[in-house]
Amino acid sequence: MSDRTANYQTIFVFLEAFDCEGGIQSYVKDILRAYISWGLPGKSEVFLLRDRPNTSNPLASNNLKFHYCKTFHPHLGRLRLITALTWAFWWHPPQQVICGHIKLAPLVQKLCEWRGIPYRILTYGKEVWEPLSSAEQRALQQAEGIWTISRYSRDRLCAAHHILPQRVQILPCVVDGNVFTPGEKSPELVERYGLAGAKVLMTVARLWSGDIYKGVDVTIRALPAIAAIIPEVKYLVIGRGDDQPRLAQLAVEVGVADKVIFAGFVPATELVWHYRLADAYVMPSQEGFGIVYLEAMACGIPVLAGDNDGSADPLQDGKLGWQVPHRNPEAVAAACIEMLQGEDRRCNGLWLREQVLHLFSQEVLSQKLKFIFNS
Repeated sequence: MSDRTANYQTIFVFLEAFDCEGGIQSYVKDILRAYISWGLPGKSEVFLLRDRPNTSNPLASNNLKFHYCKTFHPHLGRLRLITALTWAFWWHPPQQVICGHIKLAPLVQKLCEWRGIPYRILTYGKEVWEPLSSAEQRALQQAEGIWTISRYSRDRLCAAHHILPQRVQILPCVVDGNVFTPGEKSPELVERYGLAGAKVLMTVARLWSGDIYKGVDVTIRALPAIAAIIPEVKYLVIGRGDDQPRLAQLAVEVGVADKVIFAGFVPATELVWHYRLADAYVMPSQEGFGIVYLEAMACGIPVLAGDNDGSADPLQDGKLGWQVPHRNPEAVAAACIEMLQGEDRRCNGLWLREQVLHLFSQEVLSQKLKFIFNS
């Protein structure tokens, strides 16, 4: 390790990591795991705006001090974050700051300008694809570096905010190959969801009316054409949200209500058992990256994604999965039929898993992050 990081002290500022489950939260935890794995001397600090002080934290470490700022009122939580960060910058100024969301960037920019400390901003997807406030724009322009999770997110970010691509470093999402592994279908879950003898398509996604881009409705519209070729097909939808009634009604309208199963929320600890139920993972979406594709492929499940988004990175431009126009039910149906027939190389579960872990493991992330910190 270089002299520059020999006694490195870093402040990380994130919205949340532990109180809520989702792709960004998983990515934040992976970043922190990678940092911990280096075994750096000294103590760095992590500030979490929306996590409770009594939250369960599997990453508690002697080298990381965590500050939990959530209160009963959001404004008080933000005031707690501002106060705690100001105190840290005054008494124990870090060598650099990693800002984990553009919404936190104006605060970080002001504090870093005050103390003359460099900072980098971590971005994910749509939160930086559209125009930002003047304070957020200024924070982005003055950052020492910008990280993002895929080529697509980099390109959208640069186009929206006139940023040179060379200022943006790609730090992709990863998957824990020790957690997400191939295995037999659980008889208990097969019985619970009525999947005996079925060919199972699966999606894991938020079912929010603001997130229809996930493509669950498109897959439902594709089901009649899929069922005409593969009558035993069923579609298992994992996730919750206010859009579920609309989706259930759509299934009735297109005549596939008996083929769509809404499983609701599934805890992260049970996800691997649900992936193993699937014969194909389907999410014709518009993602910044799409950790779920990695999780499915690590379990040996073939995947389908959109053809114009960040999923090109986990799918390696179609080498590892199917890419289709994300709002096209006919294209989704054709790809799903190919996947369920299982004759394509991309249906080879062991090969899929090998390819994914070679490119997107926790060890790979640790090496990439160390390179960025040293550059």
